[in-house]
Amino acid sequence: DCERCQGHGEDKRTAILYSLLSQNLNHSRGSCSPAHQRCLCHQRRTVCLRTPHITCQAASNVLVKTISFMKNLPSFHLLPREDQLLLLDSCWVPLFLLGLVQEMVTFEVMETPAPSMLKKILLDGQSERQEPERTQPTLAAVQRLQCCLNAFWSLDLSPKEYAYLKGAILFNPDVPGLRASLYIESLQREAQRALQEVLQPLHPEDQRRFARILLVASTLKSIPPALITDLFFRPVIGNADIVELIAEMLYEITGRQPAP
Repeated sequence: DCERCQGHGEDKRTAILYSLLSQNLNHSRGSCSPAHQRCLCHQRRTVCLRTPHITCQAASNVLVKTISFMKNLPSFHLLPREDQLLLLDSCWVPLFLLGLVQEMVTFEVMETPAPSMLKKILLDGQSERQEPERTQPTLAAVQRLQCCLNAFWSLDLSPKEYAYLKGAILFNPDVPGLRASLYIESLQREAQRALQEVLQPLHPEDQRRFARILLVASTLKSIPPALITDLFFRPVIGNADIVELIAEMLYEITGRQPAP
């Protein structure tokens, strides 16, 4: 550890952590500053949600709305089932993150509590019978996530902009293994064209807004699905596969059989 992290009590370290994260949340419409990066040992600390019962419920509601968005797209259900699942696996994280932004879901994290000495003693020698320890998000990973969310909040998108952008993200022809990639590419172009058309009356003076929206949207793909799963859903679903659960929810909600 660096000298900055030595010789400080637990309360001091926790106060620094909360101070850092609260700056990000309080400036949700700004960009991340290099001053927020701090030292590496600070960034590598693992964190968890401060109020998981509240945040996980909000995240679950956003996920349900994300699935409903796909449900209400007839063009999505015209795709072969294999393509639907490939798009779902590839795009659920950026679509979910767009939902977080649109619903203005904010959250706080705290440093992951270390296991107590009593727990270590009681569980000593039982590691083989224990379930594997779940991975925990790092402070640095959460900061990167907050930067992406803040960038979108600064754009202040309208509901139509969100809708067409979600379509452009969902219909990604570059996903490997797609059978109907040409059709999916045409759907993406259609969504992007609709986004451009809605921008003209809303922001006639901002000629670069379309390119800026697509650029910020591309940052969502850099957020690992494991981070989103561990942070927002692992406390609820345990070790279950999140993509399998989303697929089950999608087809259960739609009440339709996937296209052959």
